[in-house]
Order: sequence, then structure tokens, then C-alpha cells
Amino acid sequence: MQIHTISLGLSQAYLIEHKCGLMLVDAGLPGYESKVVNLFHKLKRDDLKIIFITHAHLDHYGSAAALRRLTGAKIAVHHADEYAMAHGKTILGSVRGRGRLVKSIIPLIETYFKPEPTQADILLEDGDILRVDGLEGNLLHTPGHTPGSSCLIIQGGFAFVGDLISSNGKPHVQPYFAQDWSNIPISLKKLQAVKPYFVYPGHGRDPLNEESLQRL
Repeated sequence: MQIHTISLGLSQAYLIEHKCGLMLVDAGLPGYESKVVNLFHKLKRDDLKIIFITHAHLDHYGSAAALRRLTGAKIAVHHADEYAMAHGKTILGSVRGRGRLVKSIIPLIETYFKPEPTQADILLEDGDILRVDGLEGNLLHTPGHTPGSSCLIIQGGFAFVGDLISSNGKPHVQPYFAQDWSNIPISLKKLQAVKPYFVYPGHGRDPLNEESLQRL
């Protein structure tokens, strides 16, 4: 298995390459599908099976529908974020600090990027398993940022965590947006209990090791 980091506008996506097929975690802003397809060409692969969306914000699901049309891959998301994604929405909830500025300009961002309403093919629950032949990922529901925010734990030790954690600057729990702030520390402890070898955040290029995760 090999993990490829892809910068797609404001966030990071991750292509998980396995001999039996490809899985993509998040899909960046709208209009970035060609960057993902170009990576497929470099790898000489055309077998994307699943696009897993960590949560329904436009910088994470924005190019998912376009990639589905290009590849035939199925889009998977936790059911609690189904509605927002299917209606092309980004619901920030309560904001703190610099998040207030982002919330004020979200209507402009949505007008410029025009996020495509994206219906999921696979709706997930906590503990569900996503399989691509020999590649297996377990869904860990980690709500707070959004109701359906979730991590994908691949092969038991590689955690793709969306916006629960950021490695921009010093690794930290995401401090700007939450639909339920009280769930954030609970979700962090839930992830820490898994004890993954490496944690791949939705913002920040550097993964965290288990020791760094436990220090948060």
C-alpha cells in the first residue's frame, strides 16, 4: 500500500494505492478533478473504486461528483452529512477566531466555486467497513466539526481524519468551526483510543505519528 498526498486548493486529499485498486480520501474544492486524474496517469492506474468524504464542506467534497463521472468510483460519506453534500451546502455552525471571517464570506466562496450538489452512493455508520478487494478501511464517526465528520482507519493503523486535526503549524485540534463544540474532545479521545501509527489531516501536509496524536 502507498499513500499519495494531493493538495487540492484549501485542503489535502489522499490517494491510497493498493495492488487491487485505488481509494481517494476527500476530493478538494470544485474544479480540481484534473489534478487527481493527472496523478492516476502518472501512476498508470485507472481503477479508482471509492471516494470517501470525511465531511460535507466544499473544500473536501467539491470535486467528488466530477471525479465520479470521470472514473465511475462510488462516493461514500457518513449519513449525517448526506443532506448538506446532496444540496451543495457548507454548513459551518458556530465559529471562533478567524472562522468568523470565513463564515462571512462563505456565500461569496460558494458563488465563485459553485459546489455541485453531490448525492452519495454509500451511506455509512460508525464501525462500517469500506473494502476495495484487499484494501480495508473502518469508519470512525468523530462528530463535532459537522454531524457526520468521520475518520477512515486503513489497515488498522493509518487514520485519515479530515478536519478533526490540522498539522498547519504546530499540530492542533481544529479550532474555528463546529456544529457541536462539545463533541470535539470526545471525538479526539475516540481517535486516540485507536492508537493509529500515522494520522493524515485534512489541512497540513505532514502526517502525525501516534506520539504526537496522544499529546494533543
